[in-house]
Amino acid sequence: MVESEDALAIRHVTERLMDAYPQLDVGVVESLVQTGYEELRYARVRTYLPVLMERRAKDLLPTDGRTDHRSTVRRRVRGGR
Repeated sequence: MVESEDALAIRHVTERLMDAYPQLDVGVVESLVQTGYEELRYARVRTYLPVLMERRAKDLLPTDGRTDHRSTVRRRVRGGR
């Protein structure tokens, strides 16, 4: 089975982030990348989708060393840090 371009991009972004942040749980990283993808999936210009997904996932990374990103995401959505 051949992976779609989007699935391949998600996998590559996840692998890059896991290399950059090995202390994070793989499930957390996969969830963050998936969130980035979901926010950008309907973009008309697909060329930069992988780099934008990676940037968005990095924006959502926990900043205080926790591996549970949900409270971090809620704070950032509400405008807090």
